[in-house]
Amino acid sequence: MYGAMDGTVTTFAIVAGAVGAVLSPAIILILGFANLFADGFSMAASNYLSVKSKNEIEQINIESPLKSAFATFVSFIVIGFIPLFSFVFAFQSSFLISTILTLIAFALIGAIKGKITGKNCFRSAMETLLIGILAAGIAYFVGVFLKSIA
Repeated sequence: MYGAMDGTVTTFAIVAGAVGAVLSPAIILILGFANLFADGFSMAASNYLSVKSKNEIEQINIESPLKSAFATFVSFIVIGFIPLFSFVFAFQSSFLISTILTLIAFALIGAIKGKITGKNCFRSAMETLLIGILAAGIAYFVGVFLKSIA
């Protein structure tokens, strides 16, 4: 869940910030894919070290650090690709399509999180959706602001 949510939030934030700064689709793809792989690797490595440290402190192997890192990386890349999808295929209104697909992804991630944790799926979906919208909004307006002073 963590990798999927972070992959979607950070990649869409890159897209939103770049759109706010009126950057070209080619730049959006470069920034988006650079984020997707570098941040995905960083999260996976951090997850690996975290699980490994936890296992060492508790002196038992609760979970495999490699499996946990791999799951984080894959979920980050697969779900984090959603905001870039429409730009890769150069759809008309790429940002609108990216936004819609990303909002759906946020809601689904939240609903799945709710189901796994036994919480209200709708409330969990709305919470995740709100967090994603706020992150994207911040990035978009930072892009607009920086474009205005550049």
